Amino acid sequence: MTRVAAIDCGTNSIRLLVADVPADGAHTDLLRRMEVVRLGEGVDATGRLAPQAIERTRRVLAEYAAQARELGAERIRMVATSASRDAENRHEFEAMVTATLGQLPDVATGVEEAGLSYLGATASLAAAARAHGTAEPQPPYLVVDIGGGSTEFVLGDAGGVRAARSVDVGCVRLTERHLHSDPPPPDEVQAAEADIRAALAQVAADMPVAEARTLVGLAGSVTTVAALALGLPAYDADAIHGSRIPVGAVRSVSAGLLTATRERRAALPVMHPGRVDVIGAGALILRVVMDAFDIDEVVVSEHDILAGIALRLARPGA
Repeated sequence: MTRVAAIDCGTNSIRLLVADVPADGAHTDLLRRMEVVRLGEGVDATGRLAPQAIERTRRVLAEYAAQARELGAERIRMVATSASRDAENRHEFEAMVTATLGQLPDVATGVEEAGLSYLGATASLAAAARAHGTAEPQPPYLVVDIGGGSTEFVLGDAGGVRAARSVDVGCVRLTERHLHSDPPPPDEVQAAEADIRAALAQVAADMPVAEARTLVGLAGSVTTVAALALGLPAYDADAIHGSRIPVGAVRSVSAGLLTATRERRAALPVMHPGRVDVIGAGALILRVVMDAFDIDEVVVSEHDILAGIALRLARPGA
């Protein structure tokens, strides 16, 4: 058993997982945390990470580092994704992380990010299906990880990743580009959808997406859509993990979020405060993916790149 600490620093949030990982089988969570720090605030327009965003991230990272040490993590890895990958002043962010965590972050390429997401998402699909009493999802899997700045697509099966593509459409990036009103009018939504469809055309050109038998959706936008589609009175990760959400429910939830005011979105019992401003764009990405690729349902996973980082730390050959 190896105790590890995994940190995922994305465009919108920074997350921590401290877990015990056996040589084989499922890992055991000891601590999970998620804080919205908006590291990518304004980066799409300026090309730079804002000083206040770096400082917000530093404060939370210092807490994470202390908790990982207190819990006795033998290994720690921080993966930084889209926002820091794109930024002109990436060196300032890396210097902050080195001073705070004692090591450089791994600034993952889009393909590396996709592979970690695939590993984390697919490792527990069979167990989740058994817990829900449903049929086990069948490969090949198309894993879609909707982040703040980018969305990763991975096609794979039991043998691992067959193809991967990262595109620069994410819930924060699309909101800052297009969804400026409260709620956004149809022309803003249509502009965002056009961006998504252009990105999906790139994905379809690079990957045989039609070969997928199961769409697996990851990250906060997808899990929030699932919670709303399931009608949960409060956020329940066990109910969400492994759930199957039909495309009709995704369309309904997406339309509802995009026509709701910020006040109405914030009042939803499953809504994390940090997702209120960007959930409409995240839901739109999921809906357009399912429509564009003619997919009937999405299998939702609570396990994503964070679990992938932890598993790879403990099992380097995974």
